Amino acid sequence: MAEVKSEEIVQANSGLCNRFKWIPTSSSLLEAAEKRILQFVKSRYESRFVPIHKSNDRIWTAMFHSSYSRSRTPFVFVHGFGAGLGLWALNIDSLSKQRPFYAFDLLGFGRSTRPKFPDNPEAAEEKFIDSIEHWRHQLKLDKMILVGHSFGGYLASSYAMKYPDRIQHLVLVDPWGFPEKPANFESRVPVWLQIIAKFVMGISGTILSVVRFAGPYGPDLVKRGRPDLQGKFSELFEDDTVTNYIYHCNAQNPSGERAFKNLMMSWGFAKNPLIHRIHKLDKDVPMTFIYGADTYSIIDPTMGEKTQEIRQGSRVKVHLIEEASHHVYADQPKEFNDLLLNVCDNEP
Repeated sequence: MAEVKSEEIVQANSGLCNRFKWIPTSSSLLEAAEKRILQFVKSRYESRFVPIHKSNDRIWTAMFHSSYSRSRTPFVFVHGFGAGLGLWALNIDSLSKQRPFYAFDLLGFGRSTRPKFPDNPEAAEEKFIDSIEHWRHQLKLDKMILVGHSFGGYLASSYAMKYPDRIQHLVLVDPWGFPEKPANFESRVPVWLQIIAKFVMGISGTILSVVRFAGPYGPDLVKRGRPDLQGKFSELFEDDTVTNYIYHCNAQNPSGERAFKNLMMSWGFAKNPLIHRIHKLDKDVPMTFIYGADTYSIIDPTMGEKTQEIRQGSRVKVHLIEEASHHVYADQPKEFNDLLLNVCDNEP
């Protein structure tokens, strides 16, 4: 009779537990989902948890590079709300050939620690920003080309205002949190949609709570609700690899999700809009905005042009990529990668 190892028993028991849990997720399933994505990346990489100073928090990090890119200022990519570093799969190989490529899961998201954030919006934002700075310090990165998408763009902007000496170039990809909420915004929203939104937000205050509320139907809900994400990554895989990853990123403790809620007012607008703060950014920090031409209305691509007006005398460029929506880096990955390499070509 074949010997059954204790490790195999543990894995089998773990599988049974996950199968019969109301919310079928775990840290090991998230790890497996991420590996399914990264197996399609050809670049060599190393990954590890980076401890955050004076806390029990750890930030999950992946570092990609080629042998001849190590000496250049690295790209540091910051994902958006409800995402994780695996969603850069279409960009890593192209960009890491030219300079080191670092990506991490924000505190409270992905595989990073999910701590309790302060309820105060300013304090919650500060916790995010300081965790990024401690992460940078631990990895001994002097300067960064900081690339933030959506909520990651909001945090990248806030970080750059506090630590401008660490920024070689700030690149904001369809950044969230720039415009202020229009005074008459609710009047444009259909009544039926307002009712649904109030119901969903009433469950636990965040739209992604529906994924957890659905229990064992959550994975299928994500797959049916976001078929566009599956399509964006079809050149790498045609199955549910991406939606499976998104599910496990968002079915666990919604720590970062709750923090985001505290930074947000109704209908997805920021409580403390960046357009009223961006003048604080050091004038010598170059900025580049990259928008999808078909992005969401709350992103508002005119914010790039308004930032140019506010930061007159500073280097601010605005680019619009056609046939791309909010996830511009995945909608048109080649155009996005080429544009980013061109924008940063003169950086050391």
